[in-house]
Amino acid sequence: MTTPDFRPTHVIPQDGLSAWESPDPSRPTVPLDALLPVQLIDRLGDWGRVVCANGWSAWVDGRLLIAVPQAPPAAGSPLTRTADPRPLLARVEEALTRYRSAAEDLAAGRLDGQSFRGRTQGQRIGVVVDGESLWLYDGEHERWVYCDGTRLSTFAASEKPAAAAREPVPKEAPVGREPTRVVAYEEDDRSDV
Repeated sequence: MTTPDFRPTHVIPQDGLSAWESPDPSRPTVPLDALLPVQLIDRLGDWGRVVCANGWSAWVDGRLLIAVPQAPPAAGSPLTRTADPRPLLARVEEALTRYRSAAEDLAAGRLDGQSFRGRTQGQRIGVVVDGESLWLYDGEHERWVYCDGTRLSTFAASEKPAAAAREPVPKEAPVGREPTRVVAYEEDDRSDV
């Protein structure tokens, strides 16, 4: 049964996706099937709350969701930008320059091993270039992103989602229907097996 006016914003990755009742790793629920269409309705740090076509909702690692292309804007609508790869490319370039400078100072004897470790501590970069394809490690969001030259899309995340300050996500709740909520229940603690 499909909820009226359900419009997916994302699909689940091809390997499926773990899901939780709330943005708390200690409350797992049934994993979501590969390529399942979902609607992202809320964000909390790296967590994303999705609703399935049947109205069931769960929290997932929002960084791993695959965005569904939307229809192009109507004529006369303001243009919007996709995730521009240039800022991340600049951050990677700056981190590599800092590392190279520290390595040159170490090789020239201007730094000792301890000072080198201090200057490079906390830096995390990753770049794979294969012709027109580019993969970058985004240390700020702990994920690998794929770049086709014009836009970025999440390829893989390295950690479970971490809760942070709420990020606003446009809510397109179906008209005339209350939003889906996670309802807490108490487990029956009887031990009469």
